[in-house]
Amino acid sequence: MLEEVERWLATRSWSVTDRPLHQILAAKQRTGQSVSVVLPALNEEETVGDIVAVIRHDLVEQVPLVDEIVVVDSGSTDRTSAVAAAAGARVVHRDGILPRVPAVPGKGEVLWRSLLVTRGDVICFIDADLREFSSDFVTGIVGPLLTEPDVQLVKAMYDRPLGGAAGQGGRVTELMARPLLNMHWPRLAGFVQPLGGEYAARRSLLEQLPFPVGYGVELGMLVDALHLVGLDALAQVDVGVRKHRHQDGQALGRMAAAIYRTAQLRLARGHLVRPLLTQFERGEEGFEPRTYSVDTEERPPMTEIAEYAARKVA
Repeated sequence: MLEEVERWLATRSWSVTDRPLHQILAAKQRTGQSVSVVLPALNEEETVGDIVAVIRHDLVEQVPLVDEIVVVDSGSTDRTSAVAAAAGARVVHRDGILPRVPAVPGKGEVLWRSLLVTRGDVICFIDADLREFSSDFVTGIVGPLLTEPDVQLVKAMYDRPLGGAAGQGGRVTELMARPLLNMHWPRLAGFVQPLGGEYAARRSLLEQLPFPVGYGVELGMLVDALHLVGLDALAQVDVGVRKHRHQDGQALGRMAAAIYRTAQLRLARGHLVRPLLTQFERGEEGFEPRTYSVDTEERPPMTEIAEYAARKVA
């Protein structure tokens, strides 16, 4: 490991217990920064309500740390929107944000559009499929942004159990993202959960970044933030254990392909390989091929969007 990364691990890797809630709240009041929590959601009626309720109770009603909780519904066919609203979130539908730009499926698309419907100086992203959720996820990653002026982006790190076995989750991280980062961006090798969906950043950084529309958004954001603000502006906080719904192997394969594609675009913005992935499923006559397109589209930095610029002027 690079000496720079070892030093970074010693100075920019923290535990949620390092910053008590009263210290974070005092820093927020002193600096006057506002905090938005965004949950991208697609058919998460089983979990989204509990997450919103915990954040609202602990960090809105008990202490005024979070200024708004926004659930961006990306086309759910279940009761995600109703459950989230009942729990106290403001629900916004993806297709209603910036309608002149037709929406495409993908998590990154939702995160990008969320910048247009939130007001916080600090944006905290939380996946909507978490179980046994603790508000430590929010305070842990928001805390350094309120107390450390030089920090721009903070990722959560945690244990990810799989089927009762500790540390076995995050398969795409171990098989795809970590090798890519270690080989091509070794300064990012210290991130425990580079693909984790729980992270917070200053709006002033997020609005300068391009957003891959799909699963490559987390890796793309880390790499681009490294080049834009440097390693010391990035940090991570241990928030304990993350429990969530695990996807099957083929879904993980498609995720890995999108992440590889995102890395490839950042390694060489020139000649591109075939952006398709063929997988196999057993059918009545043996194994049948299924070919999927790999997310290749990226949204530009939000500062290039006229509607966003107009909103800031207003």
